[in-house]
Amino acid sequence: MEPRVRFRLYLLTALILLGSGTLLSQLYKFQIEQRDYHRQRIPGTRNVTIREPGVRGEITDRNGIVLAQNVRKYELVFNLKEIENAWKAQRKEDKEAAKAARAEGLPEVPSPDAAIVKISDIVDQTIIPRLQEHGIECRYSRSALETHHITHGGLIPFTFPVDLDFDQFSRLAEYNLEMPGVYVTARPRREYPYGTLGGHFLGYLKQWEKGDVPEGADKKFDHYLGEDEGIMGVEASLDTELRGPPGKRTLLKDEKGHILGLVDYIRPGEGARVELTIDARIQFLVENVLRRAGRAAAVVMNPTNGEVLAMASLPNYDPNHFIPSISKADYQHYRANLASPFTNRAISAFTPGSIFKLPTAVTGCLHGLSHHRHNCTGSIAYGRNGDVEIRCWLRTGHGTLDFPSAIQRSCNPFFMSMGTKVGAKAMVDGFQLGGLGEPTGIRLPAEAPGIVPGSLWWKTEYRPGESLTPSLVAQLAIGQGDSAATPLQMCALVSAIANGGLYYQPRIVKRAINPDPRIGLVIEDMPILKRNLLREGLTTEHLDIIRTGMWKAANEAGGTARRASLDEVAVAAKTGTAQTVDHGKKSHNAWTVAYAPYEEPRYAVVVIVQNGGSGGAVAGPLVNMILRGLFAQDAGLKLPLHKLGLFEGHFDPIASIEIPEGDLIPLAIDEVGETGEEASGAEAPQPAIKVRPRAIPVPSITPEADPEPAPPRGSSGGEERRTPTRRRR
Repeated sequence: MEPRVRFRLYLLTALILLGSGTLLSQLYKFQIEQRDYHRQRIPGTRNVTIREPGVRGEITDRNGIVLAQNVRKYELVFNLKEIENAWKAQRKEDKEAAKAARAEGLPEVPSPDAAIVKISDIVDQTIIPRLQEHGIECRYSRSALETHHITHGGLIPFTFPVDLDFDQFSRLAEYNLEMPGVYVTARPRREYPYGTLGGHFLGYLKQWEKGDVPEGADKKFDHYLGEDEGIMGVEASLDTELRGPPGKRTLLKDEKGHILGLVDYIRPGEGARVELTIDARIQFLVENVLRRAGRAAAVVMNPTNGEVLAMASLPNYDPNHFIPSISKADYQHYRANLASPFTNRAISAFTPGSIFKLPTAVTGCLHGLSHHRHNCTGSIAYGRNGDVEIRCWLRTGHGTLDFPSAIQRSCNPFFMSMGTKVGAKAMVDGFQLGGLGEPTGIRLPAEAPGIVPGSLWWKTEYRPGESLTPSLVAQLAIGQGDSAATPLQMCALVSAIANGGLYYQPRIVKRAINPDPRIGLVIEDMPILKRNLLREGLTTEHLDIIRTGMWKAANEAGGTARRASLDEVAVAAKTGTAQTVDHGKKSHNAWTVAYAPYEEPRYAVVVIVQNGGSGGAVAGPLVNMILRGLFAQDAGLKLPLHKLGLFEGHFDPIASIEIPEGDLIPLAIDEVGETGEEASGAEAPQPAIKVRPRAIPVPSITPEADPEPAPPRGSSGGEERRTPTRRRR
């Protein structure tokens, strides 16, 4: 073939390929990249699909009292892409009209301000004046709106920060045809009617974000509204059950974006109704009693089935502050509180002190020491040269004590000698058998496992390479050193002692019922028996010995838990005062654990107070007041219940708490009990902080509005304003 002909063929091929590539690139640009733009320019109508979030299920107490509900809120939302496109179309029409006017020699129509390039400028010019005509307060964050436009485009609407009343909603629903891209919606919004009551176990919600939008949603929906996410408490642990199935709204629009009508509507479904084991009136009682302390926690359980009747932690927070998002000022205030209001102390680990003598007693009985006796001389020395001394709180010693009397008087040497006789491995196994050193499994996030020195985790993670020496075993026996437990763990163990050896997993969720009859019951109301201590070697005789000691502690002279006792009902109790470090300062945890009635237990109660003088003088009276309220309710008194406010806590030392006057016979307090100082000479070489404020998921922060709303362009800004609606938090 001639070279000239071959060159022409090559050139023709290159031209064809170049043309085909150009054509394909333009087709991609018009059909893919600019698809939405050209679709909107086609004369005629089109369907617009909007994904609506499901309705979150209610949370109630055991008696049907609603603790978390949904209220109808009227919202104003902007589809910023539609607003932008409508503005561009109007601007083009104005330019064409001006051009035509010039050609015909007519007065020109003023053209739009060419300097307007931001979506916030467009909103200020085209939307804000019309909203003000309807009395809508128009303070918002321009930067937040612009960021939303860049990030989400038209898929996710921008919620304007204002709550509409019904009249405003009705008027805007009628007139929003004049404002393309502006919609009013009626959506359920979470509300916690009793304020801070139960806030730690209820939790709160976080607004849905871009990352929550599933891949491919933009192909299925023109606008996407997602569900809020539970990030704390039951709202988080049962988030899947609480979420309802989404709905879908299909609207008919013309080429200018005006809504012509509703084509189809699939109503959003409702999530499961979650019924808690909590009794709201008992919860109210417990939270009010704890306000006599600064930082405290309490748990009330039914020992016969593991149901948690109340779980309180102070200081607290109001979950309503997070709906729909928390203000920057409120969030900073919470975070600045060193008392850590977000920490649920009921499931956080604390140094337990002498309440650990109960699992030591259980372990001793399992290993043949139920008739153990010890002559307490005031201390026991450990170490090769006896240079590590751990004292009894009674410096002169208790003399010879049997098992129940040792519990009654909370004698350190008795239980230290028992622990060293049992041995390190048997002590660790016995404590773990009592549910210590691991989460209880309650359906709440961030439950602490506590610490059992000598456990596998302790040896590999907490203090790698160390082993339990006799002095460390002694500290474990009296709840000092690295020992740590949660109030919930101790309440579960006390319940097992009270009910005859059955260790039930604590439950805060009684049941959950989906409103769809095809689904129905999603969580069944059934006690969860984790282990039977009688099958592990414990006997009813052993339990009687331990229970007798707890009864003597609350009811006989010399008992350290006398302030927890009642006149009409027999109470069994055990106190604890643990030496610890609180924000770098020497402090104590004051504990009292109890159950009642003694013969047929109906309630197990645990109270801890940080920076309390002693368990008997501080936590004991709080247990007393809680039990008084519980049995008053059983006798027919209706406990009060109303909305609770914030309690910020404090760091003041609490030497004692007085039992309020009433129908109680004044109690003769014979002995103060343990002080928490007894193991000060046997501190670990690197003492660890037992309680840290837990990291919490970052909530949705409400963008701060601009100092003053920018006046719409072309307006003097001097028109009289209608009465504005209340700003949404």
